[in-house]
Amino acid sequence: MSSTRNASDVSGVTPDGAAWLASAGTYPRSTLSLWGERPDAPVVLPCGVVFDVVSAPAIFGRRMLDRMWAEGPGSGPVAEFRGRMLLFAAPGAAQRLPALMEWEEWAGQGRDRERTGRTGGVPPLLCHGTGDAVTVPAACPAASPALSSAGAPTETGGSAPAARWLVAPDTRHPWLPGPEVLLWAAVRAAREAVRISISPPADRGANVYDVSRRR
Repeated sequence: MSSTRNASDVSGVTPDGAAWLASAGTYPRSTLSLWGERPDAPVVLPCGVVFDVVSAPAIFGRRMLDRMWAEGPGSGPVAEFRGRMLLFAAPGAAQRLPALMEWEEWAGQGRDRERTGRTGGVPPLLCHGTGDAVTVPAACPAASPALSSAGAPTETGGSAPAARWLVAPDTRHPWLPGPEVLLWAAVRAAREAVRISISPPADRGANVYDVSRRR
C-alpha cells in the first residue's frame, strides 16, 4: 500500500482493489474479465454485502472527505460520478445512517425548538444498501487529453473527468467507515459550509490523502 495518494490520481486501482470491487457482483470473474479487455469501462455493482455507498453532492462530499482525512480516521474508497461523491461504507451503513441523522435532528430540536439540530445544514444524502446498485468508475480510466499529468486543466481548457477515483481501492480488505464516522464527517462538513470565504477556492484536486492512516 502506498503511503500517500493524490486526489487527482485516477489510476490507483490495484489488482487487489479490482478483485475487491468485483467480489460485490454475482459473477466476479466476468467483471474482472471485462476489465481485462476494457479497463476503461465503468461497471454497475450491487451494494449491501461487500460495501454500502453514501452519495453526497460533490462539493459537500469533498468537505466530508477532507474532514475524515484531516481530523478523523481516513476513508474507504471514494469516487466521483456525475456530480456526486460516492463514499464506500461498511455494509449496513446505508440503513443506519438516516436513522442516526433523524435522531440528531430530533434531539437538537428537543433541546431548543429554535435550532435545527446538528444535521440541519446537511444536504440530502443518498444511501445505497441492500437491493441497490451503483455505477463505479473504471479500474483504469482513459487519460483525458484536456488534463495535465497532475490532473489540472491544461491551457487548452477542460475539466476533471465525470467519473474518477479520489481514493482508489488498493487492497482486498479495505477499511470502510461506519455510519457514526459518516455522521460525524457530515456534521463537520456542514459547519464548514457556513463559513463564508471571499478567497478564491483552492484546487480541490490537489489534496493528498495519507492512506497509511487508515484504521
